[in-house]
Amino acid sequence: MTRTSRDYLKSALTAAAFASCLIFAWPRGGARAAHQGPADASLQVLRGTIDIHVHSDPDNVPRSIDGLDAATLARAKGMRGIVLKNHYDPTAGLAFLARKTAPGLEVFGGIDLNLTVGGMNPAAVEHMTQVAGGWGRFVWMSTFDAENQVRYSRENRPFVRVSRDGALLPETRAVIAIISKRKLVLATGHVSAQEALMMLREGRQQNVQHMVVTHAMNPPVQMDIAQMQAAAGEGAFIEFVGGSLDAGDAAARMDRFADALRKVGPQFCILSSDLGQKGNALPADGFARFLLALRAKGFTEQEVDRMSKQNPARLLGLP
Repeated sequence: MTRTSRDYLKSALTAAAFASCLIFAWPRGGARAAHQGPADASLQVLRGTIDIHVHSDPDNVPRSIDGLDAATLARAKGMRGIVLKNHYDPTAGLAFLARKTAPGLEVFGGIDLNLTVGGMNPAAVEHMTQVAGGWGRFVWMSTFDAENQVRYSRENRPFVRVSRDGALLPETRAVIAIISKRKLVLATGHVSAQEALMMLREGRQQNVQHMVVTHAMNPPVQMDIAQMQAAAGEGAFIEFVGGSLDAGDAAARMDRFADALRKVGPQFCILSSDLGQKGNALPADGFARFLLALRAKGFTEQEVDRMSKQNPARLLGLP
């Protein structure tokens, strides 16, 4: 982590602690509301939330924060938990260390079935479940190396195939069997919308209890409303990621998300940040902005809580 990022983290933690004091110091009602500022609102909306999509160092690309500091910041801001994601390295061990750094925070890791772990590799998934602590919970069914991603990006390189001729490959079904046996989360990754639906149907047949469509509306997945509704019908949650709200397309993206969330239904959706990229907001800060932006779109406090607290807790098997 750079000196600048670490200095920011220290100041953010100090501000979070100070704002937390303000929250509890002011009485309920008019006096407190009159003194409520942006930091206060950010802390309020984050309290008790779980972000299932946090990128961090160590990684092979620049990140804004490391996994231990991401956990420390999330805990300071009152969040309940985070899931640490890496496209190429399993993060169960990092989650183990982060829990020691930020005691009381629910931190989970996972494995992304890209080429670096052998693609659709049941042995790699099984191994993740045996890492100290048992905090490896997510299985992303290939992202940057997914056939769908490589073809969408028009790249000429090896990829991970999950299906052929409209049917899942035996190794894909074998991975899903491990997910079911070990009570893991099946996250569809960057496969195509059609492949994701095949995976969810197979997951349901194999009694997988925890499933989520990874950033369903984002490229290269690009599910339409009917497909998201079908995925929810198979028992999966639909993930919507805030990403950078400073990007040029942010306003239009938020409009699309708001429309889809209403049509699919908050009871079937999960909100997350998908942040940690160098140059973007830190995950906790960007997550707060995303949740507040949805409140500004007319979603109630109860609806945002459902999508950022209760639903991700259910996905992770938390009470």
